[in-house]
Amino acid sequence: MNAPLAIVGVGETPPARRSESDLRGLVLEAVSAALDDAGLAPHDVDGLISESGIMPQTVPHQWLAAQLGVDLGFHATTSLGGAGTVSAPLLAGAALAAGLAHVVVCYFGVDWGSQAGAYAFHDVYPAKRAFEKPYGFTGQPTYFALWAQRYRHLYGLAEDDLALIALAQRQNARRNGRAQAREPMTLEDYLASRPIADPLRAADCCLLSDGAGAYVMTSTERAGDCAKAPVQVLGTGFASPGISGDDVFTQLPEPLEIPGAAAAAKQAFQRAGIGPEDVDFAEIYDCFTISALLQIEDLGFCAKGEAAAFIRDRGITSDGGLPVNTHGGLLSYSYCVGIEHVVEAVRQLRGEAGAQVSEAKIGLVGALASPDYGVMVLGN
Repeated sequence: MNAPLAIVGVGETPPARRSESDLRGLVLEAVSAALDDAGLAPHDVDGLISESGIMPQTVPHQWLAAQLGVDLGFHATTSLGGAGTVSAPLLAGAALAAGLAHVVVCYFGVDWGSQAGAYAFHDVYPAKRAFEKPYGFTGQPTYFALWAQRYRHLYGLAEDDLALIALAQRQNARRNGRAQAREPMTLEDYLASRPIADPLRAADCCLLSDGAGAYVMTSTERAGDCAKAPVQVLGTGFASPGISGDDVFTQLPEPLEIPGAAAAAKQAFQRAGIGPEDVDFAEIYDCFTISALLQIEDLGFCAKGEAAAFIRDRGITSDGGLPVNTHGGLLSYSYCVGIEHVVEAVRQLRGEAGAQVSEAKIGLVGALASPDYGVMVLGN
């Protein structure tokens, strides 16, 4: 059984389309900020965790350890992108329980704002290069537009249903004060944004960003000695369905279920001893408005086909019935593939957020990296 775990420090670089620093510099800045936030020194760190797809090639553990001047007793990777970042407490808890590490840092960063972005990511899968890209499936907007079209066919999707998500998250971003996209957006602005892949508009698509984030984990016992009140990791879930990267998005057995989301959420809720109805706010991976809508359903907040009505009735702004992406999310805050969602959740539970949720006690973070999914339930 994993040791009881707490997040004691978070850090991030300011959201930016293009940064003057390179990716390694951004990660080092974020990790240093997280350690300062925890009141810990670099020499306190003896474990590092990252996702397995991007960081090992761009910002390896050994390089980061050398910059910090630390000896590692433990380092590991898990899954890809957001799913790997959010499920890192599973590895950290195991390392602490085994005595392999005492203070573990999870980090992630991208420079897709300065580079080519995420559009070439699926080139690593031969079937997509051979059978999809030549016929127009050349990037994430086309994949998620396919899901949106299918959703519209089965359940109905009014022109302004997806706008509910984009507008709410822009409102959250403006309240936050740090977001990359802070200009006002009205429904008229949303409807006037340029088409990308029917029915998705530019306002339905995430930002491109340079940036990094990090969070520090230790045992609940040691957490009491850190600079700020710890945030408890109540439960973590991870699921990786038997689907290859070649099959993702276009060849799924059920095209309107985010792979692994329901299973990972079930694990996290069971380990936390709560249900979706107990969650005060949720930070959900919103690479597109349609992906956020699908996850609201798959994570158990409402039934399939009911998300638009749920959003209208409950509200997802920071003062709504279920605040979602209180910092503005990937759509309006920053696209660092989910690490900023963890940072925001911790700040919410500390009462330090820019768009603070009143009396926030329990938060959920969910992140995809199709076909993997990670869920973290946090509490104060």
